[in-house]
Amino acid sequence: MKRIIKYFLIPALMLIIFNACNHKEEHPGWVYMPDMMYSEAYSAYSENPNFEDGKTNQPPVQGTIARGKAPYPYERTFQGQQSAGKELHNPLEANEENLAMGKEQYRIFCASCHGEQGKGDGHLYTSKLFTAKPTSLVDDYVQEKPDGEIYHVITMGSLSGLMGAHGAQISPGERWKIIHYVKNGLSENK
Repeated sequence: MKRIIKYFLIPALMLIIFNACNHKEEHPGWVYMPDMMYSEAYSAYSENPNFEDGKTNQPPVQGTIARGKAPYPYERTFQGQQSAGKELHNPLEANEENLAMGKEQYRIFCASCHGEQGKGDGHLYTSKLFTAKPTSLVDDYVQEKPDGEIYHVITMGSLSGLMGAHGAQISPGERWKIIHYVKNGLSENK
């Protein structure tokens, strides 16, 4: 009996195991659940019979927070802006790398309104596409504000409504870098 196991059964099991590990692309193996293996994919904006409203693209569940995102606790009010100024502090160091990144982000998101030198003379204003003159970022009005207030305005927009919220476009780290550039890089151009 031991000879049968040793010479026939063990090699037969080894042969079955090695044949089960097939790496041929034209035959990937046995399909045990074809409904899962060959599932029907829906386009984001197509009709979908699996949901009550018939839409494939579903809104997030109420109260959920996207991974890597934190809710912003300050409202777009004067009190919210003041609180942000007192409670939020720039966590980044004002080193050359952060200033360079802040300058690049400023050029992308801010210069079209505030101008390359932050004087409120950006292309959108000088070409009369935007009729209200943007705030000069090099004047004392902005330079003396706490970093948290500037962060709040970038995130939520200005209280006057002339500057829109940029919190969805600019990550929190990039906002802090822009603030370093506004306070340390632009102020040199005063």
